[in-house]
Amino acid sequence: MPLDPLVRAFLDQLPPRPKAWEVTPEEARTGFTAMVKAYGVKDVPIGKVETVSMPGPGGTMALRIYTPVAAGGEALPALVYYHGGAFRHGDFEAYETTCRFLAGEAGCRVIAVDYRRAPENPFPAAVEDAAAAIAWIETNAVTLGVDPNRIAVGGDSAGANLAAVACQLATAAGQPHVLYQMLLFPVTQFGSTFASMSACAEGYNLDRDSLEYCFGLYAPKELWNDPRVSPLQAEKLAGLPPAFVLLAEYDPLHDEGLAYAEKMRAAGVAVTLVDWPGAIHDFILYQAMLPQAREALVEAARAVKEAFDEF
Repeated sequence: MPLDPLVRAFLDQLPPRPKAWEVTPEEARTGFTAMVKAYGVKDVPIGKVETVSMPGPGGTMALRIYTPVAAGGEALPALVYYHGGAFRHGDFEAYETTCRFLAGEAGCRVIAVDYRRAPENPFPAAVEDAAAAIAWIETNAVTLGVDPNRIAVGGDSAGANLAAVACQLATAAGQPHVLYQMLLFPVTQFGSTFASMSACAEGYNLDRDSLEYCFGLYAPKELWNDPRVSPLQAEKLAGLPPAFVLLAEYDPLHDEGLAYAEKMRAAGVAVTLVDWPGAIHDFILYQAMLPQAREALVEAARAVKEAFDEF
């Protein structure tokens, strides 16, 4: 279908943005967080927010735990969440609303991971952090008020890449146990030659050249087909946990996300695929401007909740 009129109006009013190579990492991070906060909703109800530390592969790592309203004192299922941001930006502040919303709608603790980012910490730092977070949360479930048998992983964009890779690693190792994966607009193939990467290369709030520049900061091109960088390259996907995959029609990443969903299905993995028409990459972040953003995020959260409830 054509680009949604509300999405077109949103894109038309966005101020011009520099290319990724025209700003420093810190400027990119500040700009991204400011944009998400400007166009996201405010004051999403939450029962409790706390930040804890864990020993990570590269030193102490922060986790932020979101507990829904009226949760009580019992152990809750947990969604371990990795934020987006092209492996270079994104932080707790940019994803405060998203994590609060998911916690409330899914009825679980959402545990956001402050993984290391490029270029200061290139691959495999973020992958190591993503995997370590799940293992630490499972080991410390009682202290965290988490049901160790109901841990899911999720993320958007680059964060969905980390969630997918962490699931593959956990499945191959047989631990920790991941019940479900929620992949929102996932990066699954660095250097993608899929049609959507060309068709949506410019004009949809995520341009191909800036994206590939950030990919280069994260990992050198000779590693782009490593399954820990591009999960679509994994030879074996059988045994992965069930997945919810959200795509957007006008997203450069659309086709590679679809290919990953189809490859998981072919391997026998249960996949719920939602392909949102007329939408752009990561539109869930802009709820103040796009009412469909809330609808899509509710659908994702409810898929996670159903997985927890069915266990």
